[in-house]
Amino acid sequence: MGKRRAKRRGRGPVVAVCVTLALCLLVTGGVVLLVDRISSAFNDWSPHGASGVEPPAGTIQTPPHDELTGPPEVSEVTPADERPPAQAGADERHSPLPAASRPSDAWLDRVSEATGVPRRALEGYAGAQLALAQEHPDCRLSWPTLAGIGFVESHHGTFAGGEIGPDGVTTVDIIGIPLDGTNRTRAVPDTDGGRYDGDVEWDRAIGPMQFIPQTWEIWGASLSGADPDPHNIDDAALSAGRYLCAEGRDLTVGADWEEAILSYNRSRAYVNDVLAYAHAYADAS
Repeated sequence: MGKRRAKRRGRGPVVAVCVTLALCLLVTGGVVLLVDRISSAFNDWSPHGASGVEPPAGTIQTPPHDELTGPPEVSEVTPADERPPAQAGADERHSPLPAASRPSDAWLDRVSEATGVPRRALEGYAGAQLALAQEHPDCRLSWPTLAGIGFVESHHGTFAGGEIGPDGVTTVDIIGIPLDGTNRTRAVPDTDGGRYDGDVEWDRAIGPMQFIPQTWEIWGASLSGADPDPHNIDDAALSAGRYLCAEGRDLTVGADWEEAILSYNRSRAYVNDVLAYAHAYADAS
């Protein structure tokens, strides 16, 4: 996977278990498996507390699907006032994003505690909302929608015991099973020569937002000025947001929101799950 992989060989790819079975995948790879470590939490946890099993990060009680008639209202994000000082300690530094695209520390602390979304993941989702509010104000993307996708796809980058590090990059690469037409996936022959997913025969979904390589090549973006990295939550959330906002969609309109999520993963169950988590996160915040 080239020089980038050589620098990150200590993290090694891990294939994770997806929550949602995709019927026809356009952006995401859907069903994924674990190779070296199997997380029993995905099979054993239930909302009312399975004995001895810690719930996945970002889990929250969701409203019944039949009570939801449209997307949640736009959730406000408080942006950072200014860049952190250059002499700030390592724990106080943020990812190198424009100040207008960074949520404030106080907002992150409050909302992360209220929703259970890991703080660094939340920073990526909220940063994408701030960026898209400037780029595509008519889209009205709201971070709970990205958080809903992030939970359903990868439990906010925490599959297999990994997490999103301070730099925004997952400590364990999340890479899906081969999209070879089995396991309820659409067959997608290799498009990247294994550059992103290490597979030269079939494409596999990659990163915390689970893009397939051919879609990442089109939509992958970064506000930091670096090469877009699908394993970086800032890049992945921004790219997902731009994808959802395509074709002039207004994501506060039910039909547009549904069309956007179906374009991400053409599965009714997937749409229902993302909608329920988006509402839960918006209500809790």
